[in-house]
Amino acid sequence: MNYLLKTILGGSLLALIATATQAQVAKKPVAAADSSVVAERGAKLAETGHCAEAMPLLKKSFPQTSDKDLKLKLGFDAVRCAMSLNQPDVAVDFLRLLNRQFPRAPEVLYLTVHIYSDLSLRASQELAETAPSSNEAHQLNAESLEVQGKWEEAAAEYRRILEHNPRAVGIHFRLGRLLLSKPDPDGSLAEQAKQEFKQELEIDPTNAGAEYVLGELARQAQQIPEAIEHFSRATRLDAGFVDAFLGLGMALVFNKQYSEAITPLETAEKFRAANSTGHYYLSIAYGRVGRKSDAEREALLHKQTQEEERKRAQPGSPVERSLVWRAILLGERFQGPSRVGIVWSEFKSSFEFSSSRFDLALKHLNQSQIAVEIFGVGA
Repeated sequence: MNYLLKTILGGSLLALIATATQAQVAKKPVAAADSSVVAERGAKLAETGHCAEAMPLLKKSFPQTSDKDLKLKLGFDAVRCAMSLNQPDVAVDFLRLLNRQFPRAPEVLYLTVHIYSDLSLRASQELAETAPSSNEAHQLNAESLEVQGKWEEAAAEYRRILEHNPRAVGIHFRLGRLLLSKPDPDGSLAEQAKQEFKQELEIDPTNAGAEYVLGELARQAQQIPEAIEHFSRATRLDAGFVDAFLGLGMALVFNKQYSEAITPLETAEKFRAANSTGHYYLSIAYGRVGRKSDAEREALLHKQTQEEERKRAQPGSPVERSLVWRAILLGERFQGPSRVGIVWSEFKSSFEFSSSRFDLALKHLNQSQIAVEIFGVGA
């Protein structure tokens, strides 16, 4: 009896499961159709300016849509609507989704540039309106003046910050960088810059950028032991500071400390294998300690990477345009290859896009020498 009851119940249960499954299968096309209708309605509302009504539909349908073209369209509409509704967090969330699901898609990257540019502009306007006398407002204004090459006005803005807060972190570093960025700086400006970097380190002993630039200035002045000290401190402060490891290795080679030079040069090469300068000095160091095969390998890599760098830096090439754009955005003006790396501190923070900086970049896209001097391309 119990066996018969179990059999009947088991059969009934299987029948119920089968019926439910069939019902779910039958409902799937309808659900998919409903999702498509919602997506199309959301897109239409967005494209006709009804963003408030469109956003809930876009949020709901975007993750459910499998059609790539429709998903891309929904993502774009959602980003634009979020910006028009002043919902920057939502816009950034959708940008992240688009970049994750459509990696390296030109249209997505283009949209990303413009949205972050708009967000940067909005933030700067809000800062100017809500806290015009703040240190941050003065610093933003100083950076803008630097981009325009108005060195004295920029320096005045930085000094206003120091008047208000003599121990403001990063300001002496920026003043030192500004002095070195002037066209054709003389020896007195270099000395003034050196003092600014030293004052920065008194305020913030962890500033690896200040240590690095002091090392570079010492190397230029042929004060190699001092350069080694500064470069060494920079590498201890920032284990990913490639230029500092390269500078340290070069200085040790200049000082004929070939064995000691190998480790920092190998570290630099590990992080930046395509840099010809690192291969060149590593080939020297290996050769001087009797590692002939390693020296030959590095000499060959130096030749290969130098040729690749030269090709990439040809005027008008995509890489050249990218490097020059970054250089102009950062507002740097270097006059010689020995100044490579002074822009490091800017790379450590996310630089901001703005229409004025972008326009300025476009005017300088043919100046490949800026890329060579700042980024070491072709060095």
